[in-house]
Amino acid sequence: MNSAGILADAFERIHEAVHAAVEDLPPEDLNARLDDDANSIAWLVWHLTRVQDDHVADAAGTEQIWFAQDWASRFELPLEKGSTGYGHSSAQVGSVRVTSAGLLLDYFDAVHARTLDFVRGLDGRALERVVDEAWSPPVTLGVRLVSVIADDLQHAGQAAFVRGALERR
Repeated sequence: MNSAGILADAFERIHEAVHAAVEDLPPEDLNARLDDDANSIAWLVWHLTRVQDDHVADAAGTEQIWFAQDWASRFELPLEKGSTGYGHSSAQVGSVRVTSAGLLLDYFDAVHARTLDFVRGLDGRALERVVDEAWSPPVTLGVRLVSVIADDLQHAGQAAFVRGALERR
Protein backbone atom coordinates (compact mmCIF):
# COMPACT_ATOMS: atom_id res chain seq x y z
CA MET A 1 0.00 0.00 0.00
CA ASN A 2 1.33 3.45 -0.86
CA SER A 3 1.14 6.59 1.30
CA ALA A 4 -2.07 7.79 -0.38
CA GLY A 5 -3.70 4.45 0.38
CA ILE A 6 -2.64 4.59 4.02
CA LEU A 7 -4.05 8.10 4.40
CA ALA A 8 -7.31 7.14 2.69
CA ASP A 9 -7.62 4.11 4.98
CA ALA A 10 -7.10 6.29 8.06
CA PHE A 11 -9.78 8.76 6.94
CA GLU A 12 -12.15 5.83 6.22
CA ARG A 13 -11.66 4.68 9.82
CA ILE A 14 -12.62 8.15 11.02
CA HIS A 15 -15.73 7.93 8.83
CA GLU A 16 -16.74 4.64 10.44
CA ALA A 17 -16.14 5.96 13.96
CA VAL A 18 -18.10 9.16 13.37
CA HIS A 19 -21.07 7.33 11.89
CA ALA A 20 -21.07 4.82 14.75
CA ALA A 21 -21.12 7.65 17.28
CA VAL A 22 -23.85 9.72 15.59
CA GLU A 23 -26.25 7.53 13.60
CA ASP A 24 -29.81 7.22 14.91
CA LEU A 25 -29.32 9.59 17.84
CA PRO A 26 -32.06 12.13 18.55
CA PRO A 27 -31.11 15.81 18.88
CA GLU A 28 -31.39 15.70 22.69
CA ASP A 29 -28.63 13.07 22.83
CA LEU A 30 -26.48 14.76 20.19
CA ASN A 31 -26.64 18.03 22.13
CA ALA A 32 -26.39 16.53 25.63
CA ARG A 33 -23.42 17.38 27.83
CA LEU A 34 -22.39 14.95 30.55
CA ASP A 35 -21.73 17.93 32.82
CA ASP A 36 -21.93 21.69 32.45
CA ASP A 37 -18.50 21.98 30.82
CA ALA A 38 -18.37 18.74 28.83
CA ASN A 39 -18.31 18.54 25.05
CA SER A 40 -21.44 17.21 23.37
CA ILE A 41 -21.41 14.72 20.50
CA ALA A 42 -22.67 17.53 18.27
CA TRP A 43 -19.76 19.79 19.20
CA LEU A 44 -17.14 17.02 18.95
CA VAL A 45 -18.21 15.91 15.48
CA TRP A 46 -18.83 19.46 14.23
CA HIS A 47 -15.39 20.48 15.50
CA LEU A 48 -13.49 17.54 14.03
CA THR A 49 -15.25 18.13 10.72
CA ARG A 50 -14.58 21.88 10.74
CA VAL A 51 -10.87 21.33 11.45
CA GLN A 52 -10.59 18.68 8.74
CA ASP A 53 -12.46 20.94 6.29
CA ASP A 54 -10.24 23.92 7.15
CA HIS A 55 -6.93 22.07 7.01
CA VAL A 56 -7.62 19.99 3.89
CA ALA A 57 -9.03 22.97 1.98
CA ASP A 58 -5.97 25.01 2.89
CA ALA A 59 -3.60 22.25 1.80
CA ALA A 60 -5.52 21.63 -1.44
CA GLY A 61 -5.90 25.34 -2.22
CA THR A 62 -9.69 25.08 -2.33
CA GLU A 63 -12.57 26.74 -0.55
CA GLN A 64 -13.86 25.06 2.59
CA ILE A 65 -17.01 22.97 2.11
CA TRP A 66 -18.45 24.96 5.05
CA PHE A 67 -18.56 28.05 2.82
CA ALA A 68 -18.72 26.55 -0.69
CA GLN A 69 -21.85 24.53 0.10
CA ASP A 70 -23.26 27.05 2.61
CA TRP A 71 -23.18 24.75 5.62
CA ALA A 72 -22.69 27.80 7.83
CA SER A 73 -26.27 28.89 7.05
CA ARG A 74 -27.66 25.37 7.41
CA PHE A 75 -26.23 24.99 10.93
CA GLU A 76 -27.35 28.47 12.02
CA LEU A 77 -24.78 28.63 14.83
CA PRO A 78 -24.34 31.79 16.91
CA LEU A 79 -20.61 31.83 16.15
CA GLU A 80 -18.30 33.57 13.73
CA LYS A 81 -18.82 31.88 10.36
CA GLY A 82 -15.18 30.79 10.17
CA SER A 83 -15.10 29.25 13.64
CA THR A 84 -13.70 25.73 13.87
CA GLY A 85 -14.15 25.24 17.60
CA TYR A 86 -10.48 25.70 18.40
CA GLY A 87 -10.22 27.51 21.73
CA HIS A 88 -13.96 27.52 22.35
CA SER A 89 -15.21 28.45 25.80
CA SER A 90 -17.73 26.25 27.57
CA ALA A 91 -20.50 28.64 26.49
CA GLN A 92 -19.42 28.44 22.86
CA VAL A 93 -19.30 24.64 23.05
CA GLY A 94 -22.85 24.69 24.41
CA SER A 95 -24.01 26.93 21.57
CA VAL A 96 -23.19 24.25 18.98
CA ARG A 97 -26.51 22.50 18.77
CA VAL A 98 -27.88 20.46 15.89
CA THR A 99 -31.43 19.65 14.87
CA SER A 100 -30.64 16.17 13.54
CA ALA A 101 -28.00 13.52 13.09
CA GLY A 102 -28.54 13.90 9.36
CA LEU A 103 -27.35 17.50 9.34
CA LEU A 104 -24.16 16.61 11.19
CA LEU A 105 -23.43 13.52 9.09
CA ASP A 106 -24.24 15.21 5.77
CA TYR A 107 -21.66 17.91 6.45
CA PHE A 108 -19.14 15.34 7.70
CA ASP A 109 -19.73 13.14 4.62
CA ALA A 110 -19.22 16.08 2.25
CA VAL A 111 -15.90 16.92 3.92
CA HIS A 112 -14.94 13.24 4.00
CA ALA A 113 -15.56 12.87 0.25
CA ARG A 114 -13.45 15.96 -0.52
CA THR A 115 -10.69 14.68 1.78
CA LEU A 116 -10.59 11.27 0.07
CA ASP A 117 -10.45 12.88 -3.37
CA PHE A 118 -7.51 14.97 -2.21
CA VAL A 119 -5.46 12.31 -0.42
CA ARG A 120 -5.96 9.63 -3.07
CA GLY A 121 -4.20 11.91 -5.54
CA LEU A 122 -1.10 12.41 -3.41
CA ASP A 123 2.28 10.80 -3.74
CA GLY A 124 5.18 10.67 -1.31
CA ARG A 125 6.80 13.80 -2.75
CA ALA A 126 3.61 15.83 -2.28
CA LEU A 127 3.62 14.94 1.41
CA GLU A 128 6.98 16.70 1.81
CA ARG A 129 5.55 20.09 0.72
CA VAL A 130 5.64 22.68 3.50
CA VAL A 131 2.11 23.91 4.28
CA ASP A 132 2.77 25.99 7.41
CA GLU A 133 5.97 27.89 8.09
CA ALA A 134 4.71 29.32 11.40
CA TRP A 135 6.17 26.32 13.27
CA SER A 136 9.71 25.18 13.87
CA PRO A 137 10.31 22.97 12.06
CA PRO A 138 7.85 23.99 9.33
CA VAL A 139 4.84 21.68 8.95
CA THR A 140 4.72 19.47 5.87
CA LEU A 141 1.55 18.23 4.23
CA GLY A 142 2.23 14.73 5.56
CA VAL A 143 2.59 15.95 9.12
CA ARG A 144 -0.53 18.13 8.78
CA LEU A 145 -2.66 15.21 7.53
CA VAL A 146 -1.41 12.87 10.27
CA SER A 147 -2.23 15.60 12.80
CA VAL A 148 -5.79 15.88 11.42
CA ILE A 149 -6.18 12.11 11.56
CA ALA A 150 -4.96 11.93 15.15
CA ASP A 151 -7.21 14.80 16.27
CA ASP A 152 -10.24 13.40 14.43
CA LEU A 153 -9.80 9.93 15.91
CA GLN A 154 -9.51 11.35 19.42
CA HIS A 155 -12.69 13.40 19.02
CA ALA A 156 -14.57 10.53 17.37
CA GLY A 157 -13.57 8.33 20.33
CA GLN A 158 -14.76 10.98 22.75
CA ALA A 159 -18.10 11.14 20.89
CA ALA A 160 -18.38 7.34 21.16
CA PHE A 161 -17.68 7.57 24.89
CA VAL A 162 -20.39 10.21 25.35
CA ARG A 163 -22.84 8.07 23.36
CA GLY A 164 -22.06 5.06 25.56
CA ALA A 165 -22.51 7.10 28.74
CA LEU A 166 -25.87 8.44 27.49
CA GLU A 167 -27.06 4.96 26.55
CA ARG A 168 -26.35 3.70 30.09
CA ARG A 169 -28.44 6.41 31.74
